[in-house]
Amino acid sequence: MSEFPDEHAIDLQAMFIPNDGEFFRVKLALEIAIEQVVAEPGCLRYEITEESGERIVLTERWASEADLDKHSRGIALQDLDESLSALLATPAELTRL
Repeated sequence: MSEFPDEHAIDLQAMFIPNDGEFFRVKLALEIAIEQVVAEPGCLRYEITEESGERIVLTERWASEADLDKHSRGIALQDLDESLSALLATPAELTRL
């Protein structure tokens, strides 16, 4: 076991900008996804870290690139993308930290 267990961890932030009047529906969709994603292997953090009436920021931390790849192809993310498809003013913006 490595002395630094998080040395290969992947940190991300996803920013969501809801359409007018859709903030609470976007937040609810994210909260449902969070419940599923935190149970995925390698998920170290998946939580809303900032919210205002104009945007929601979700912060993620994955143990490895392989775990992030599995998440990216997983059903929870597919369901979230489908739920948000008509609710966002712009596509979600994902940034590696």
